[in-house]
Amino acid sequence: MKRIIFSLLSIIIFVANSIASEKSVYILPINDEIGSMTWQHTRHACEEAKAINADLLVVHINTYGGTLQHADSIRTALLNFPKTTIAFVDNNAASAGALIALACDSIYMQKGASMGAATVVNENAQALPDKYQSYMRSIMRATAESHGKYTTIDSTEKWHRNPLIAESMVDSRIIVPGLVDSTKVLTFTTSEAIKWGYCEGEATTIDDVLHKNHIDKYTITSFEPDFTDWLIGFFSSPAVQAILIMFIVGGIYFEMQSPGIGFPSLAAIVSAILYFLPLYITGIAASWIVVLFIIGLIFLLAEIFIIPGVGITGILGITAMLIALVGGIADSFSSETLTYSTLWEGITIVGIGIILGIILIIFLTSKYAPKFITRHSELQHSQLVEEGYIGVDVSLGQHVGAIGITKTDMRPGGKIEINGEIFDAVAMNGKFINEETKIIVKKFENSQLYIEIYE
Repeated sequence: MKRIIFSLLSIIIFVANSIASEKSVYILPINDEIGSMTWQHTRHACEEAKAINADLLVVHINTYGGTLQHADSIRTALLNFPKTTIAFVDNNAASAGALIALACDSIYMQKGASMGAATVVNENAQALPDKYQSYMRSIMRATAESHGKYTTIDSTEKWHRNPLIAESMVDSRIIVPGLVDSTKVLTFTTSEAIKWGYCEGEATTIDDVLHKNHIDKYTITSFEPDFTDWLIGFFSSPAVQAILIMFIVGGIYFEMQSPGIGFPSLAAIVSAILYFLPLYITGIAASWIVVLFIIGLIFLLAEIFIIPGVGITGILGITAMLIALVGGIADSFSSETLTYSTLWEGITIVGIGIILGIILIIFLTSKYAPKFITRHSELQHSQLVEEGYIGVDVSLGQHVGAIGITKTDMRPGGKIEINGEIFDAVAMNGKFINEETKIIVKKFENSQLYIEIYE
């Protein structure tokens, strides 16, 4: 009996140890251009990994880069993740992808992979001015320094990730002796990254990465984006944000041109909601940003409908709305990021949106505007005489040929009586006609009766 109890206890202890030793691994794939969608996926993945108490977050990277502000947000989220993070570079971690990989606790690269080339460029792949490069260098340096130092056998302190190497991925002027001269931006191969301490090892799969970290028992949970993630990421993209601002500007303008509240107001309100709601949900826009926009809108409407002219109320309203639109993009970032990156990004997006709004207004108020739009704001119906639309009273024409009598002297204008009714009339050819003279109406022209002496 004792043996049976002992065996059962041994089995229970073995199972418990097995369960306890099993690691929960969460996989976040980043395999597209880094932008608002990627940031939304990362935010959602980090929340989900925390909710299931994952022991390890593996970021599976294969990207050529993307927008700096979204990469910086992802970097911050990974640096602040409470558990271990590992980057697995499956082929490419270029530009913003290198920043994300560097934010993880350790990096593994597939054979033939590359990482680096983090110079900030525009849409034409041309390097931006040095103030942008300076900021990117500081982000790369700070990310490398976040991994701290270690002490060698001879008691020398060395960086786990050399910050100078991180900067050389951005600026071709930086020299790292033995690695890169002052004419090239650094891009690591797998073997080079391992040699210079920017990669913990070569791996072929995520399973291989886990094995190299002595994790043999694990359960894997992979991030799967849902429709909400896609929707938020879509409406947070710069291009869509500019279009929404265009509809906000156009809607406000056309509402000012028409009485009551109609479709332009609805378009502006819906566009404002679609602009701010994704930013608020993702934590980019704080509540005060939305409140500021509403206050600005109220001020603008007060200027239009209550206070005549264009004065301080309207200026304050427009200013508040512009600050809210820009701040909606940049609010959650640090002051340094706001100064050098996201502020300019927000101003650019809002500026493009306003320009598009002006173009929309010019087009819809021109002769080229679609008829289904202009018919709601313009008078399209022609007022034809045969349909009864007239500008003068033509009923007097029925008296042509009638016999009457002058009631005043005609000099040459005066009063006449026809069938007991008094009318204004003018004597033909400017003649004078005495009062109580019998006359005949000769014609009706330009709303006037013309008479002659009846003989």
